[in-house]
Amino acid sequence: MTSKEISRRDFLRLLGISGGAALLSACAPKALTETAFPPTAIPSASTAGRASGGVDVEIALKAVEGEAQILSGKATRVWRYQGEVMSGPADALQIVPNSYLGPIFNVKKGQKIRIHFTNELRESSIVHWHGLHVPVEADGHPRLAIEPGETYIYDFTVLDRAGTYWYHPHPHGRTGPQAYAGLAGLFLISDDEESSLGLPSGDYDLPIVLQDRIFDNNNQLVYGGSGMMDQMMGFLGDQLLVNGQADFSLSVETRPYRLRFLNGSNSRIYKLAWDDGTPLTVLGTDGGLLEKPVKRDYITLAPAQRVELWVDFSKDEIGSERNLVSLPFDAYGGWTEYRVLPVKVEKAVTVSAPIPGTLSTINWHNENEAVNRRSPRDFTLAMGMGMQWSLNNRTFEMESVEKDEIVKLGDLEVWEFKNQAGGGMGMGMGMMNESLPHPMHVHGLQYQVIEREVDSTGRGAWNTLKDGHVDEGWHDTVLVMPGERVKILLKFEDFTGLYLYHCHNLEHEDMGMMRNYRVDA
Repeated sequence: MTSKEISRRDFLRLLGISGGAALLSACAPKALTETAFPPTAIPSASTAGRASGGVDVEIALKAVEGEAQILSGKATRVWRYQGEVMSGPADALQIVPNSYLGPIFNVKKGQKIRIHFTNELRESSIVHWHGLHVPVEADGHPRLAIEPGETYIYDFTVLDRAGTYWYHPHPHGRTGPQAYAGLAGLFLISDDEESSLGLPSGDYDLPIVLQDRIFDNNNQLVYGGSGMMDQMMGFLGDQLLVNGQADFSLSVETRPYRLRFLNGSNSRIYKLAWDDGTPLTVLGTDGGLLEKPVKRDYITLAPAQRVELWVDFSKDEIGSERNLVSLPFDAYGGWTEYRVLPVKVEKAVTVSAPIPGTLSTINWHNENEAVNRRSPRDFTLAMGMGMQWSLNNRTFEMESVEKDEIVKLGDLEVWEFKNQAGGGMGMGMGMMNESLPHPMHVHGLQYQVIEREVDSTGRGAWNTLKDGHVDEGWHDTVLVMPGERVKILLKFEDFTGLYLYHCHNLEHEDMGMMRNYRVDA
C-alpha cells in the first residue's frame, strides 16, 4: 500500500477480504463526467412535510450518475449525492474530496432544515435520514419514493442530540444496489453540550466510512454475482474502502483525535481493534455521546451502526505505525483478520487536551414505566416461506400494518427481537439461520438496549462478539446474533404515522425483512 498524508476529508482503504463476482447490472451507473452542482430551478415538488415558516438551512440535494477515481487506471461508474447550500451557513455542507460519498451535513440541534431532493437516476428513489427523529413525511419511507426527474421536499427541525448520523436511499427492493452504487453520506449534528467539552475538532475530528466492494477487471462495480445466495446471506466484497478511497493511510500528529466510524457496508460486520492491543476509548454510539467514556478491547460494529472513538497519539513515537484491524469472529464474513485502517505518526506537536471525565447528561427511559414491561412486544427473526427472511413470519407490505404493529403516541414500550437459530420454519434451513446475525433498525427514534440473552445454539458465535457491544449509549440499530434475544426500550414521541423497522443487512431488507409500525394518537 502507498502512504499518503490526508486531512479531515481525505480517506483510506484496505485490500483483502473475500468475495464473488458478476457485473452490477440493473443499477450499474453509466459513465458521466463529474461536474459541480450548479444552481438550478427546483422542479415541481411534493408538498408533504413542507413547513409554513422560515428555515435556518436550505439545501438542494440530488442523486446523480457519475464517475469516481477509486482504483488506479479507469474511473469507476457510480451513483452519488451532490448538494448545494441554497440559504444558511456556507459550512452546512462539506464536500468530500476525491470520493463518491455525498456531502457531509453539518447542522445544529434546533435548526429548521429544508432539503429539496431531486432524483436524476434512472429509477425511483427516496432519502432516509438514518437515526433522526423526524415526522413521517421526512423519514424516507419507500411509499414516498419519487420517479426520475421529480423532486421531494423534506422539512424538519433537528431534534436529536449531537452525534454522527447518516443518510442513504430507501426504495423498496433497491436499497442494497443503490447504496452499493455509492449513495450515502454523513449527517453530523452539534449542540451546546458537546461544544462545551472541547473535543478534538477541525482536522482532528475525522469521519471514517467503512464499505466493502467488488471490482471487475475494468474497475467497475460488481454486485450480486452469487444470485440468490447473495440475497439470502448478504453481499460481501473483497476490497474494503474507507470513505470511498483506495490505498490510503492516515497520517497523524502526536495529539488526541476524534474518529467517527460508520459501518456503511451492505452486510459486513466489523470487529475493530488495534493490532498492538491498545484498548479503544468510546465517546459515543448511534445516538450521540455517552455519559462518560468507556473502554473496549474491540468494537463490534454492525451495518448502519456508528461509534465515536477518542484516540490519543501523544505518546506514539514519530515514524511509528499502528493498524486498526478487524479480528476474526464466528459468523458470516468474520473468518479472518484483515487490516482496516493503517495509521502513521508523522508530526510532533504539544497539545494539552485531556479526555473529559463526563461527556453528557442523559435522561434515560425508566423500564418500570413501560406500558408492556410484563409482556414485551415480540419479533421473531427467521427464514419464512418461500425462502424469504421474515419478521414474525411476515414480509414487507407497502401500506399495511398489523394490529400488533400499532403503538400509541407517548407510550414507552419494551420490544424484544429473537433471532430464531435453527429450524428455518421447519424447512431444513437450520444451517442458514444458525449462521446469520441481523442488525435491527427502528426508524424515527433512538432506543436503549436493556437486555441480551442467548441460548445454547448460538452461544459460541455470540461469545466472539459480545464484548464489543457498547450498550451504554443510545442506538437506532442493534445486532441480534443467532439464538440471541435482545430487549430494547423505546418511546414514541412527537409524531404519528407510518414508520419502519427492519434488518439493516440490505439484501435481507430488500427481500422483505422489513415491516411498518404505526404510531397512533
